[in-house]
Amino acid sequence: MIPSETGLDMAAIGRRLRDQRRRRGFTLEGLATASGVSRSMLSEVERGSRVPTVLVLDRVATGLGTSIARLLRAEAAEASARTVVLRRDEQDVAQDASGWERRVLSPVLPGVEFEFMRTTIEAGVDAGVFPPHGAGTREYLAVEAGTLRLSLDGDEVELHAGDSVFYAGDCHHGFVNPAAVPCVYYLVMDLAGGATHGATR
Repeated sequence: MIPSETGLDMAAIGRRLRDQRRRRGFTLEGLATASGVSRSMLSEVERGSRVPTVLVLDRVATGLGTSIARLLRAEAAEASARTVVLRRDEQDVAQDASGWERRVLSPVLPGVEFEFMRTTIEAGVDAGVFPPHGAGTREYLAVEAGTLRLSLDGDEVELHAGDSVFYAGDCHHGFVNPAAVPCVYYLVMDLAGGATHGATR
């Protein structure tokens, strides 16, 4: 594994990114346009020589019409996809230098664009604003501990432990912990249009 501040194996991510880009019909220039991430950054990530932030990885995944999970982990074998157990030490964990962590709880299954994650945002940290996913994408979020200030196309909703929310994922969505203690929340994303997104770019 190539050490990085994100805690990720960048060589493996680079290979999966290149495979997903080619499989979905993108050139580097086309993916740069779709994701808003520069061609040079994409090229370096594919070679495993550049460590992107989690936000950049999300933008790349969104440009591809998929989830971060598909860039972090190989697909489960189709023969065993009816039951897939992910032990805690097998789950992919992406850590951002700004002070938050995303743990992917769902396996990557063939033909399924779905992500279940647990996120921890340290006190006072702004995790950033994420770009819209494809039209029809649905997200469900539940706060386990602390306070989360969720922004949806600029409109803010403050959530506390035990609160939950559904929102359409085809909007800009931001996550801030305004409190003095860590915030922990679970998020489920059912991504629409991933199978065909970007095929002509």
